[in-house]
Amino acid sequence: MHLVYPAVLAALLFCTGIYGVLARRNAILVLMSVELMLNAVNLNLVAFDVWLSRTAEEKLHSGQALTLFTIAIAAAEIGIGLAIVLAVYRGRGTSDIDKLRDTAEGHETDGPDGSGGSDSTGGSSPGGSDSDGTEPPAAEKAEATA
Repeated sequence: MHLVYPAVLAALLFCTGIYGVLARRNAILVLMSVELMLNAVNLNLVAFDVWLSRTAEEKLHSGQALTLFTIAIAAAEIGIGLAIVLAVYRGRGTSDIDKLRDTAEGHETDGPDGSGGSDSTGGSSPGGSDSDGTEPPAAEKAEATA
């Protein structure tokens, strides 16, 4: 087998992972894209290890051993990452990265009409913000307006 095939596949996987990290706004999809990039690196490590062991007549497969360590680190990373995402989702009610960045910087999120979730009388509307300042989910907003 030629070295080109796994190298091209790994490059495609890595580019797909980069696109996922840059284009996605959901934190879980960003974590999945990071996993794609790590798997592309693992594929390269194994492919080059096999290619170098054939040319050097080497019996020590250091690329495959490094791949096992990378898989273990990726498993720990995804476990901790998912725990953080779930904790943030429970606290804020969203896993949208743009909204999380805005709330971390102290910006208020406006309601759908740009009024910040309150009606013209100054009180809170039935579909407005909760007492803790977070917006209710979209299904509850739809029920409140219907």
